[in-house]
Amino acid sequence: MTDDHSTKGAYVTSGAEFTRDTNYITTHITRDGRDGYPVEPGRYRLIAARACPWANRTIIVRRLLGLEDVISMGLCGPTHDKRSWTFDLDPGGVDPVLGYERLQQAYFARFPDYPRGITVPAVVDIPSKAVVTNDYPQITIDFSLEWKEFHREGAPELYPEKLREEIDTVNKRVFTEVNNGVYRCGFAGSQAAYNAAYDRLFTALDWLSERLATQRYLVGDTITEADVRLFTTLARFDPVYHGHFKCNREKLSEMPVLWAYARDLFQTPGFGDTVDFTQIKQHYYVVHTDVNPTQIVPAGPDLTNWLTAHGREELGGRPFGEGTPPGPVKAGEEVPAADWVPQN
Repeated sequence: MTDDHSTKGAYVTSGAEFTRDTNYITTHITRDGRDGYPVEPGRYRLIAARACPWANRTIIVRRLLGLEDVISMGLCGPTHDKRSWTFDLDPGGVDPVLGYERLQQAYFARFPDYPRGITVPAVVDIPSKAVVTNDYPQITIDFSLEWKEFHREGAPELYPEKLREEIDTVNKRVFTEVNNGVYRCGFAGSQAAYNAAYDRLFTALDWLSERLATQRYLVGDTITEADVRLFTTLARFDPVYHGHFKCNREKLSEMPVLWAYARDLFQTPGFGDTVDFTQIKQHYYVVHTDVNPTQIVPAGPDLTNWLTAHGREELGGRPFGEGTPPGPVKAGEEVPAADWVPQN
């Protein structure tokens, strides 16, 4: 199959608020293999896209935990049509492990009549070339819990048992009001739906600012799953959500606490080194043609400020707890320098 960008998907329903389909493939990869897919190094391939915030989470967690040599990764390009994400970054437009041009092929290999969107991230079983799961909230949790035997030495505890209840509570509000809240603004089909979404989003951002004013991380004194989930939305706020999605009460860089928090994480190994600002902008501005019919990708904003001092160390905290930072990015998985923060 070839890529066909004449078949763009529609994201806005006139007169309606945006409602996300959260029915995912809930198969788990577990140590006991209860769903038929046991933890096994080298067996699975994470298919992600640097443009997508949900997929970006899995890239971050995989790197923080040191699973790069255990779970391989394939990257889709930043744009897609309504059928599927595609492997147009790879030579010949084909994933070198799966031999696919489209992620859709992995879904159809397991569910020939799969009726829902073909989403990233997805974990694919390499022997069968069939999708195992696209349940992105669970994928990162399973990376932490089910794959623990294969974590790198010094890997952080991103989902510590004693904090799980609080992490889950924070994650629920962050998802409904922030991660998904920006989409409710951007894909609102009426003024009333937009107004309501806008108010909910900034109410939640104000709550987060208040929470983070006196503590370095969202839950406890170390980086957890909660920080990963918030970070990928904040990283996209000024380049995309402020303008493209009309989340424009303030830029992130005009919200002092959240801006310092986001820079703190960005400058932490495993976070900023996974962010491709060029692909992020290309994805939203090119794919969402009912929001941006011209498909013109804006030149700004200036991103050099992501590397400025944040001062969050004064709040204490231990980024990796008893662990250590991850080492250099795995060869071949680096974000191209031209797509990252411009170096002056």
